Amino acid sequence: MSRHTLAIAVAALVTVVGVIAATVLPMPYVRFEPGTTVDLLSEDRGTERIEVHGHESYADGGELRMTTVKATQPKSGISLLSAMSGWLADSDAVKPYDDVYGERDTAVSKQSQASIQMATSQDVAVAAAMIHLGIKVPMVPVVGPIEPGLPADGALVERDRYVRIGGQTIRSWDDVVRVVSRARPGKPLTFVVERDGKQLSIPVTPRRIDGRTVVGVRQAFDFKMPFEVEIHLPDGIGGPSAGLMFALSVVDTLTPGSLTRGSRVAGTGEMADPQGRVGAIGGIQQKIAGAREAGAELFLVPVANCDEAVLARPGAMRLAPVATLTEAEKIVSTYAADHRAKLPTCEEVLRDAAQ
Repeated sequence: MSRHTLAIAVAALVTVVGVIAATVLPMPYVRFEPGTTVDLLSEDRGTERIEVHGHESYADGGELRMTTVKATQPKSGISLLSAMSGWLADSDAVKPYDDVYGERDTAVSKQSQASIQMATSQDVAVAAAMIHLGIKVPMVPVVGPIEPGLPADGALVERDRYVRIGGQTIRSWDDVVRVVSRARPGKPLTFVVERDGKQLSIPVTPRRIDGRTVVGVRQAFDFKMPFEVEIHLPDGIGGPSAGLMFALSVVDTLTPGSLTRGSRVAGTGEMADPQGRVGAIGGIQQKIAGAREAGAELFLVPVANCDEAVLARPGAMRLAPVATLTEAEKIVSTYAADHRAKLPTCEEVLRDAAQ
């Protein structure tokens, strides 16, 4: 074999190996793509997605769409070609694996976490919708999302109901904050919680972080709903970011007339509390792209996500920032009455914040 022939063979082999590596070998990145959108005012096999029992309900011919993001699963990676196409795609994002997942994350653990977040999101959204409509909803504080690596991690479980902390009876979230903030860092604090109908006494040792005494739990509530509202979604959808659209859909379903007047509205945003405050979410650009592809005319953006939303490409779809459920309802109503009506914009939000 001549040197020329050998050189060609080696080059071909290197090319083949490179192609295989680019298409098969996993890279430590996570790719985010637009996921499915679900019209919450639609039916699922003859059943309304927002199903109400014990209270009058009303249909709306328009659309209120929740949006999702599809992401690479934990303990896996993406090929170099997939990473490169994700970097080049306007609607996708690629991030280092360690920025997204922890060492203990698995597909099962993340799905379990997402399912809990979804259940909590629905409860808060339904309660927020009822409170927004003037319906009384008694509520008690429960353990919310737990920060990995902080004292409550591995001790408390999300949805545990607080009974006592350090001997103090807990009746509100303010009680939780007061008792924990006054605790001595490094000294075990006894949490008495109700889990699966049983009371458990669990020691948790608070830690001092950034000048605050914390155990690493977020606010959450268990609600005593005056009537039942069920939200039916396709399998596999989880997380907290559909709370705003859940709440809007429940408000629309519980009130006469049509909030959308036939318009196609999409959006995202965590329902941060029962008072209707809208919280930030992840994957805003992918969700905007998914809504645009689904034919939405208006997209509701959490105010806290405006800095990312202005970089998205919504096409003809209008973007409107919202901070509360009340603002969101007003914006949808205004747009439904006149598609050319002046609405707030993320550019205005960012300009005001810079002043």
